[in-house]
Formats: sequence, structure tokens, C-alpha cells
Amino acid sequence: MNTTLHLPITKLRGVGPRLKEELKLLGIITIDDLFAYYPYRYENYELRDLANVQDQEQVTIMGKVQSEPLLNYYGKKKSRLTVRVLSGSYLITVILFNRPYLKRSLRLGQTVTVTGKWDRNRATLTSSDFHTGQPDQEARWAPVYSVRAGVSVKKIRSLINQAFTCFPDYIEENLPDELLSTYKLIGKKQAVRTIHTPKDQTQLHQARRRLVYEEFLNYQLKLQAYKRIRRASSKGIRISADQESVQRFISNLPFALTQAQKRVVSEILTDMNSDSPMNRLLQGDVGSGKTVIAAIALYAAVSAGYQGALMAPTEILAQQHAENLDELFRPFRISVGLLTGSVRGTKRKILLDQLLRGHIQILIGTHALIQPEVEFKQLGLVVTDEQHRFGVGQRGALRLKGKEPDVLYMTATPIPRTLALSVFGDMDVSTIDELPGGRKKIKTYWVQENVIDRIINFMKKELDRGRQAYVICPLIEESEQLDVQNALDVHAQLSQALPGYKVALMHGKLTPDEKDQVMDSFKRRQVHVLVSTTVVEVGVNVPNVSLMVIYDADRFGLSQLHQLRGRVGRGSDQAYCILLADAKSETSREKMRMMTETTDGFKLSGYDLKLRGPGDFFGKKQSGLPTFKLADMIHDYRTLAAARDDAVRLVQNPHFWRDDRYAGLREPLAESGLTQLLHLD
Repeated sequence: MNTTLHLPITKLRGVGPRLKEELKLLGIITIDDLFAYYPYRYENYELRDLANVQDQEQVTIMGKVQSEPLLNYYGKKKSRLTVRVLSGSYLITVILFNRPYLKRSLRLGQTVTVTGKWDRNRATLTSSDFHTGQPDQEARWAPVYSVRAGVSVKKIRSLINQAFTCFPDYIEENLPDELLSTYKLIGKKQAVRTIHTPKDQTQLHQARRRLVYEEFLNYQLKLQAYKRIRRASSKGIRISADQESVQRFISNLPFALTQAQKRVVSEILTDMNSDSPMNRLLQGDVGSGKTVIAAIALYAAVSAGYQGALMAPTEILAQQHAENLDELFRPFRISVGLLTGSVRGTKRKILLDQLLRGHIQILIGTHALIQPEVEFKQLGLVVTDEQHRFGVGQRGALRLKGKEPDVLYMTATPIPRTLALSVFGDMDVSTIDELPGGRKKIKTYWVQENVIDRIINFMKKELDRGRQAYVICPLIEESEQLDVQNALDVHAQLSQALPGYKVALMHGKLTPDEKDQVMDSFKRRQVHVLVSTTVVEVGVNVPNVSLMVIYDADRFGLSQLHQLRGRVGRGSDQAYCILLADAKSETSREKMRMMTETTDGFKLSGYDLKLRGPGDFFGKKQSGLPTFKLADMIHDYRTLAAARDDAVRLVQNPHFWRDDRYAGLREPLAESGLTQLLHLD
């Protein structure tokens, strides 16, 4: 190990107590930290021909002064200097703000180098960097660092250059030759030097490619080592279900499983039949049939003599699961119980007693399942529906109701499998990437909000046919900040426009009992139109609904729009989704186009991730998101997939834990205590 890397930053000239504290706030404490403080962008000073430059693009040009500079003052001590410059075949006007001193140094025929924003229509270049003479051939790409008061970009550049000089052998190669050769990666020392001082785009690409792979590989090695520790240290329940019995249950289902569902069932049953506790995420698009997979897993647990539990985020969704599962399990004489906040008194006491005695084999419920007095006789399988709606503590509390039971998490937010493996930590991931046949594709339309009368007429036709409709609004009441339709106004408008039909209102300010009452009336067709905020987004199944209207649709994320659209089209009739949006920005228009062109949730969520980034996509409460210095889980998805496959292979290879060629990769694991826990160091 190169101990130089752990030298304090004060070893550099000019870093005293004050600068040391400023750098510490940037996370720079050692020489190693300084070299790993990568630029977040670069000023590109490569010369360009204006013929190939787009309007409003940043560009550097070289030219000759063609006119006397003109200086104007305005405001308080503000100035505007303009000068005509000939660059190639372009005669342009260069504009320089608040640099009046340059007027004295400019003369006709003089060579100048200018960097700035190009306005093609006006043939002007607003300068951000200007100097006389030709460009510096050695500084065409200038790194820009994230800084704070007290530390300038110039200071960071100076410290890094000094560190390169003082510690020329500061870094050692940590990747084995086999990986460098396989991916044609440059060496670590060259990569770090280049990322701070690239000469061109090709060099920068090669340096970033090397360092991104290393970041992903180190993260994935920690993840895979932790998974190995967890599996080695925890003895799970071996649920050896009778295969013939499970096949009889599957054959009794009212529909045939898709190939994707069969593959996922096999993965889950294999996990359940192992000594290690299952910790698996089941992801699939809206309507892909995740619930029936959970039913098969629960049946396997019960047939092997264990109890099962399914936790849902809302009472109405728990009730829906209980009704559906009871219908599937009734022919097999499997008892299903329902425990929510509404189950009280004697009824609750009897249910808990039957659960403890083992008379209730499958318990469905909300977070009421994790209350202390809820005790199982022998819990073997825990299923959490819409797992992201629960906190880590809530999910863990349900698992503690048994002795290392198998756990299956379900989510309807589909993302690429390798990305899911990174986001959801140490879980294994099963993906249903195929929808059941027979359902009609939901017809999706994007319209401007000035055609609301036509939409109401279309809605009336659907209601006259005996169907129902959802109308979704982004806000509950008027907001001075946002010019959007709100649920209260829309409810009033539709109530007046649809005489003879019951229009109900549901939003987040209602109590849970009030929400359940509204949804129950809607399911029973006592309510014909449900005006709502996004509380209907997940899970609720009302097959009679044929129309979904979403106001201000461009204010929602793509994945959220897709989840909302998935609330319709659950019956045999043709279903429609109408997106009301003026969509003034290009991003908004692109979202609307994507929604009308595809119903593939994986495609939409992938695009949504690119738009919003993983942090906003998964929500601020998703603590499992790793952070990287250079790597981007979306942009560098292929590299992430390769690094994960390599990490899985390396951790399972005994030579990885002993051979010197892997010492550089073992070092971060040792610092995390993982090799010590594995007794392999």
C-alpha cells in the first residue's frame, strides 16, 4: 500500500490552518482526497470554425481585430466594450462586459483568442474569456471544480499541479492485468492525471471510462461481499414445498402463466428451498401479474407447513389482496385473515389468537401486521407489496415476526435489472418483463386544455355505457404559485356538467376511513366519476373504469403517469387515458409524446430516470442510493452491468481473497471490515 496517499493535505506548500479547514468542508483531508476531487466540467478552449457551431453554443475562436473598439458605460460603473473581429470567413462582433481596460490594448490587425457564447442570428460572441495572441496549446481543456467561499477553482488547480510535482509516484495500479486487458483500460496513474489535465476529448473519455469502471467495481465488490456475509451468517428456513402440489395450484389458476412469470416462480421457489433466507425484489410493469406470483409463493410456504404474511400500504389495497387471495386459496382449504386498523375489539382478539395457534395460515394487512401483539406460530414467508411505500424499519419489523423467514418485496416501478440491483442494495432481483395476453392496449391521447368540453362529452358517453372514470389533479386547492387545475374546482365543474351521475372527491387531506369509504363506493359503482389526487396511483383494481383523465399531465413524472394510466384497462373493454397539458417546454412535450407512443413501463421509467436522475426518481427517502464521484448509474449503465458481473465472479473465486494481483481490490474491502468478517484476509 502506498502510504503517501494518506499524507495530510497540509504537506502541500501554502495549506495552513485556515485553508485546511476550508478544504475539509469540501471533503479534502489527504493527498488522496485531493487527487480524487474530480472536475465536474471543463472549459473547452479548442479552436472551432464558426460554420460548425450551433446557436448559443460556447466556443473558442481565433481572429484578427478589424475595427477600433467601442466603449459604452451604463448603470453604476458598468461597461460594454465591442470590437469587430474576423475569424475565418466570419466578421463578428465581440462583446466584453466590464472590461474597459482592454480598449487601450487592442489595435487593428492584432490576433486575439476569444471564448464565449455564439449568437448566430446577430453574429455576436459574448466573451467570457479574452486574451491577445494565439491560444495556449497546453491548456485547451481547463478543469472546473465545485468550490465554496475561501477556495477558488484556481486554488484547487494549483494544489493539484503541486501535488503532481511533489508526489510523482503517488498512485499504484489497483486493477489486475486481466481486467485492464479485457476492457482495454488505461492505467490508474494515467487516468487520474488525465482527468485533471485532459488534452482532448478522446483522452478525457478514456480516463473517465477507466475511473467509472473502478468506482462501480469497488462498490459492487462491497455489495457482493456483504451478501456473502449475510448468507453465511444467517441460517434461514428451508421451505421444501411439494412440487406436484404447487403445480396443481398453478393449474387451478383462471389463466395460464406467461413465460416471464414461470421464470420468476422458479427463481423464488429455488430461493425458498435453500438454507439462506430469501431477500428478493419482484419488479414488474403495471398489470404484469405480480400478485399471482406472490400467491404461488404463499401457497408453497403453507403447503410446507409454514404461515405467510402480506403487507400492503393502504387498507383498501389490503382488503383487495385478501379478497383475491381468499378466492384463489379457498379450493385448497387455506385460511386467509385480514388485519387492518379497522379490525378492533373482540374480532381482533379472536383473529390474533387464531394466528398464534396456526389456524390462520395467511395473514394480509397494513402496517398493523408489525404491532407487538401480532404473533405467528411459524412464519415462513413475508411479502411486502409496493415496498417503497414502507420505511426500512417497517419492512424489517415484519421480518422479525419469524425466525429468519424468506422475504419477497414487490414493486410496480420497473427499472433496468442491473440498476435495480444497485439501488435496492443486497436484494436479488426478479423481473416480469412480459404482460399477460388478452388485454386491450390503453389508447392514450395528449390534448390541450382548451378542449375540456369535448372531453366531458366523451366521458358522458362512457358513463352512459355503464362505465366509470378517474379524473386526476395535481393539487387539492388553489395555489398562487402554480397555475394548475385543482381537485376542488374540477369536482365542482364535473358535478354540474354531469347531472344524474355521482361525482366524488378524494384527496390526501381525507382521513383513512374517509378515503376507504369513497373508494368502496366507487368499487360498488355507487360513484361514477372519482376526482382525485394521486392517491389512486398504486394497486387499486376497479375493472369497470374505462377512462382516465389527467389534468396538467406535464407536471407529473413519466413513471407516475404510467402508474396512473395502469388504473384503467383492467377489464375486457377498451380503455382510454387522456393527458391534458399545454406542455410549453420541449421536455414536457417529449414526455407527452412518450406517453402516447408506448405503454412499456421499462422504456418510460428509463427515460424518466434520464430526465430526473435517480435521486428524484426514487425519492429522497430512498436511502439505498449509492453516490459516486464520476460514475452515473443511468449514463454509465453498461459499465455498471459489467462491473457487477465481474464482482460476482471475483467474490466467488477463492484466488481473489489470497492472490497478490487482487490486493488493490481487497484494500477497500479490508477498510470496510468485510474481509475480516469473511475470515479470508
